[in-house]
Amino acid sequence: MNTRRPSRTRSAKRYLFSYGTLQPSHAPAEIAPTVRRLRRVGRGSVHGRLYDLGEYPGAVLSRNGPLVLGQVFELPDDPEVLTRLDEYEGFNPQRPRSSLFIRKRCLVKLDNGKKLFCWMYSYNRPPGTASPLPTGVYSKGRNHRVG
Repeated sequence: MNTRRPSRTRSAKRYLFSYGTLQPSHAPAEIAPTVRRLRRVGRGSVHGRLYDLGEYPGAVLSRNGPLVLGQVFELPDDPEVLTRLDEYEGFNPQRPRSSLFIRKRCLVKLDNGKKLFCWMYSYNRPPGTASPLPTGVYSKGRNHRVG
């Protein structure tokens, strides 16, 4: 007799690290309904450099760079959410080299010291003459004050 219980198909939690327009306070109308479905976990950071690209920021990861500051969100158990985020960020999983941003997993350190593997969108172009944001924080507007 088999006494094993049937396995439950419970998916592992998935997280997103957002440093720019995927944050609720910065989300444009076209992506805001999707962003509202994300559950905030807390503030976090990754090593890299954040650039002002005009309408949005771009993070370039580096092991020894300064910190890029943002928010960690739990993704809902709905694959359509990542699909919408990919489309918004210009990420094509079939053609990553030509994508504007690349979705990759990275280790994010939360403010409470905990570390989580999160998806994040990393800028996939040379920053050129784009201005680095020395505080590692993006805020809409030209003065980039945290607010």
